[in-house]
Amino acid sequence: MIAVIKTGGKQYKVSPKDKLKVEKLEGEEGAKIVFDEVLLVSSEDEKHTPNPSQEGNTKIGEPMIKGAKVEAKILKQARAKKVEVVKHKAKKRYNRRAGHRQYFTEVEIVSV
Repeated sequence: MIAVIKTGGKQYKVSPKDKLKVEKLEGEEGAKIVFDEVLLVSSEDEKHTPNPSQEGNTKIGEPMIKGAKVEAKILKQARAKKVEVVKHKAKKRYNRRAGHRQYFTEVEIVSV
């Protein structure tokens, strides 16, 4: 099974046992989390059908699929590597440096 979920303003294609980093979510390490904003659900065997125009078991939401959910487990709450921001204006003696570390949550998909 594969699914497309929406979280943190982004969309992710997921399947069971996938690990991915998403925008920071509330919860502690080891806690279960449910993504209920599911945009698409499909079975993997459709990739190998001789005629790709056949729909099979694909469900596409308008915009979300009612009753569909993806369960995941929180593996880690952390911060990404530092991104350095530099502002510079030529011939004006203006230079600014700043750094930013974005919070993220690493999750493992349990079931679709």
